[in-house]
Formats: sequence, C-alpha cells, structure tokens
Amino acid sequence: QVQLVESGGGLVQAGGSLKLSCAASGRAFSSYAMGWFRQAPGKEREFVAAISWSGSNTYYAASVKGRFTVSRDNFKNTVYLQMNSLKFEDTAIYYCAAGRVADGGFSVVDYWGQGTQVTVSS
Repeated sequence: QVQLVESGGGLVQAGGSLKLSCAASGRAFSSYAMGWFRQAPGKEREFVAAISWSGSNTYYAASVKGRFTVSRDNFKNTVYLQMNSLKFEDTAIYYCAAGRVADGGFSVVDYWGQGTQVTVSS
C-alpha cells in the first residue's frame, strides 16, 4: 500500500512558476513509476507527466513539454513537478499517481493522491 500526499498548489499569475511535491509513504516507493495528472472543471482527468522508477526516463503531455519538469528523490520518497511559464489553461486540480508506464505515459495507475489546486490568473 502506498499513500500519496500532494502539496505546493496555489494561485499564481500567468507566466509564473509553481513547484508541486508529492510525498509517498508505504513500502516500495522506488519500484513505482510516479507522475502527475490534472483535471480542470468540466473536463476529464488528463495525463501531465511521468517518471520511471529509476528516474532515467521521463514522459510529458504535449501541452506541458518544455514548461514542466518531473523529478523524483527516492531517498525522500518524493516526486516533484516544476511548472514554469504557467498559462490560464493550466488551471486544474493536480493529482499525484503511482503505477507503471508504457508507450509514453501511464499504462496502469495503482495509487492516487487527493489532489492539489493550481489556479493561474490571466
């Protein structure tokens, strides 16, 4: 069992930056690929970024590539999402996820966090 707790969300102006963190508790954190999804009001949850268990491979949605960076620290059981050049359309609840990756994204999500709100003002 893995528990995921996100932090770092908030309100930021367009063009600004935020860094999300996701702290994991439980065993075998380093055996999971980790990453982020988001869900905007009235829309389906969508993939944002993922990182392999070793940290050697990263994957991004086209809409965030070049602006967002996913990273992890297996000693701290934490995954991060650095978000730069934020746009109004990045406004959403961001969810941390743990699972397996394939074909450039998550193939299976085994655990979800509770989400953290990111609001970008235009």
